[in-house]
Amino acid sequence: MRLILMRHGETTWNAEARLQGQDNSDLSERGVEQARRFGAFVRALKPARVVSSDLGRTRQTVALIGHGDCPSDARLREWHMGSWTGRTKPELIAAHADLYHAWRAGTYTPEGGEPWGAFRDRVAGGLRHWLAAGEGDLLAVVHGGVIRAALDVFLQLPPARVIPVTPGTGTILSFAPDQFAQAQLEGYNIGAVVPDLSVAD
Repeated sequence: MRLILMRHGETTWNAEARLQGQDNSDLSERGVEQARRFGAFVRALKPARVVSSDLGRTRQTVALIGHGDCPSDARLREWHMGSWTGRTKPELIAAHADLYHAWRAGTYTPEGGEPWGAFRDRVAGGLRHWLAAGEGDLLAVVHGGVIRAALDVFLQLPPARVIPVTPGTGTILSFAPDQFAQAQLEGYNIGAVVPDLSVAD
């Protein structure tokens, strides 16, 4: 069984390098086009089931790829960024470079935010639930942080070692039948020309 993790298309806040967390902004024109283009990958991969985060940017993305009627799950929401929500990556690095990099590594939690371990466990519970809930490949339309958490859970790749995925791309994990503890990586950042290291979650 495969788990296909798609990051939603670029949003207006992504384009501004602004941290969204569990707040929301609409897809940008570029993000709409990214989602539409990824639809060709979805049709080729033919997932048996589709689920998404319940946040607006993922629901907008699933509609654009032809699965707007799929279920959503709050456990697949982005990492809650607390007091850093709405701030830009350049602003945070200029003011708190050490804390920003520690947060990226999962070792620092902004005020009011979600600790990495709690976020990781939330995502793991959601993804394992949907993997076990039916047969065939599963497409989950989620967020950059959720994909990093999945790589930590299923590949033991901590967030400090993962380059952020580009909006509108896919990551594929392969599981042995009924074995959802560990996976093999089939593909990462599929659909992108180059990784976009400047894009904020």
